[in-house]
Amino acid sequence: MKDYATAREMLAELGAKKISARELLKAHVARNEPLAKSLNAVVATDLARAEMDALAIDDARARGETLGPLAGLPMTIKDGFDVEGMPAVCGNPAYVNRDRNCADAAVVKRARAAGAVIWGKTNVPIQLGDFQTFNAVYGTTNNPYDVTRTPGGSSGGAGVALATDVTPLEIGSDIGGSLRHPANYCGVMSVKPTWNALDPRGHIPPAPDAYMERDFNVVGPMARNSEDLKLLWSVLRGTPVLARRDIKSARIAVWDEEPGWALDSQVRAAVGRAADALSRAGAHVEKAKPAISGEALMQVYTPLLTAAIIPDFSQEMVAAFEETRPADLKAAREGKLDAFGAYRLRFSISHREVLSLMVRRQAMKDRLGDFFAGHDAILMPIGMVPPFKHVQDIAFQDRLLDVDGKAVAYADMLNWIAPATALHAPSIAVQAGQTKSGLPIGVQVVGPWHGEDRLFDYAAALEDALGGFVPPPAG
Repeated sequence: MKDYATAREMLAELGAKKISARELLKAHVARNEPLAKSLNAVVATDLARAEMDALAIDDARARGETLGPLAGLPMTIKDGFDVEGMPAVCGNPAYVNRDRNCADAAVVKRARAAGAVIWGKTNVPIQLGDFQTFNAVYGTTNNPYDVTRTPGGSSGGAGVALATDVTPLEIGSDIGGSLRHPANYCGVMSVKPTWNALDPRGHIPPAPDAYMERDFNVVGPMARNSEDLKLLWSVLRGTPVLARRDIKSARIAVWDEEPGWALDSQVRAAVGRAADALSRAGAHVEKAKPAISGEALMQVYTPLLTAAIIPDFSQEMVAAFEETRPADLKAAREGKLDAFGAYRLRFSISHREVLSLMVRRQAMKDRLGDFFAGHDAILMPIGMVPPFKHVQDIAFQDRLLDVDGKAVAYADMLNWIAPATALHAPSIAVQAGQTKSGLPIGVQVVGPWHGEDRLFDYAAALEDALGGFVPPPAG
């Protein structure tokens, strides 16, 4: 099998019996071996189970049995999901000794039922709470385009595994950009679905065996190209794969300016390239945005995000921070820090305040709905900067990023992903070229609620025009 074959090409080869599921599994495991030390994407494996599953698929295929749409395709899974025999550790020392006898997360169960051969778990930050990917259990995951830089977080290991041909498909999650930032920084693609479009059961956090519906949190597919991404989306949704449609006459708004929201010039240029590409494909593209203030949006998103994640901070979680991130723990004890560092670990919010914020949020959702009555999608940046250098020894709230020579708060990485997340809308992350030094730069296309299927058409148009995935340099 050629390097960087698409998932669909591999499935065709499997179906034609030109390669076996066991051979394909072995090839992907072998690809990871020389990269494990330098990139550290895959942090746990269950090869015995994977080999057994691959053999069962090969035998069923030999008997002429009807197989699922992913039959024999090897996959890794973000270590924020429980997988049979590989419970989620989430970079948390408190979870290292979890009972291996756990059930598959709901989306993992769907992928396995479709015939995927799941063999490994990919790295994340502790409790999935960072725009980088490092933890005291498994260490740091590096960007394959420049190992001094982050691959993004929290689905960072997943993005690296895709970018290095270690897996053709992945499943990630997103509450603060955790699907979109790694896709952006690793040159791949992802879908952040409409809130609750996919079942998040078996996702950690919240704590194991303590499932609850968390505001903003979604789970979704990742891949190197739009058609593979669509395939996995259809498997996770249990719906047919729809044919591609053209985007002529689609009405696309470009939202890349917002008071107080920093944006690197190279990222802005990428948004411009994407806008031009959509225009050349026949879409009507214009600068426009919903009647929503970015500042007002963050005033709602920030405390509601804190309210969503605060139950995760049990005594064992605080102990994990003490062991793994002492700078963050010191800040937490001073009342400065929560999971994203810009807010407060000990921050409390009353039920009355939550209800008031939700009323304000609903008014913004209504305005977004009004906007989509006249526009089909919104083209936006994902991160305010291209992939940045690792910054780990400074407490979250004290970290700064350079945006065209200006120091900007690290937590402002939440800004451009906030409209889709805070207002529960779907978004697809697509590549839009590279920086001058060859680093990936992506954009996102945000659509109306449950409008994911149409987003694939915009992604495909951008892929055709701008080249899509570009493999990292050898070595």
